Amino acid sequence: MAHYLLQVAYTPEAWTALVNNPQDRAKGVESAIKNLGGKVERFWLSFGDYDTIGVVEMPDSVSAAAFSMAVAAGGACKNVKTTPLLTTQEGIEAMKKAAECGYKPVTQQTSRAGR
Repeated sequence: MAHYLLQVAYTPEAWTALVNNPQDRAKGVESAIKNLGGKVERFWLSFGDYDTIGVVEMPDSVSAAAFSMAVAAGGACKNVKTTPLLTTQEGIEAMKKAAECGYKPVTQQTSRAGR
């Protein structure tokens, strides 16, 4: 299964609800993630642009997208960001493929030729 980084920013109304009724939202979303075939690795509260950061395992990107859409549609979050994560080995495989894919970057010489 693939890992995904979830970053969530709550609305002021969601913060009011959490302050009035403190709770572990990782437990609150765990069943939805499981229903999509996934697993919660870990969640943290954070400072900055996002209030909660989590790492989850999902069977595929469609399932990860479905969870993000459900969270965004729920109305308690003003921003939801999902980032696919690669293992180090997957990253190395991607680097090898990048080296062999044939991509040619733009250069001054090629940009003049295109005029």
